[in-house]
Amino acid sequence: MASTTSTNTNTTPNTTGTASKTTSAGTFTLLLFASASTFAGGVETLRLPGPTTLRGVFEALEARFPGMRDAVLRSAAVTVNLEYVDVDPDIDASAGQKRDGDVGGDATDKGDGLDMVINAGDEVGIIPPVSSG
Repeated sequence: MASTTSTNTNTTPNTTGTASKTTSAGTFTLLLFASASTFAGGVETLRLPGPTTLRGVFEALEARFPGMRDAVLRSAAVTVNLEYVDVDPDIDASAGQKRDGDVGGDATDKGDGLDMVINAGDEVGIIPPVSSG
């Protein structure tokens, strides 16, 4: 009898709160912190297929969690392999292009900003602003 268990774990959330040291072949780790995790229903870690771009990551998050772009991503900091990346998430999602007047990276080398290439094995963090009083 054939098993009905799927072996594809590329988009299976890991909600343990910690990233595993190992990743599935062809995937990268996406960490959602604070309100990003809350908006995603408590999901803290996702494994997504790579390579892609940060723009592709933002589009995948918006598709999976509608409204996340406006509620979280527009104001969040982004890290790739523990380095902060300067991104401007204010893009036209339907066209996949920046709106007039937006600034961001150019598409040289690995890419900058939303055009930065995310490869298998990379770690991307979405870090919303935190306030205290």
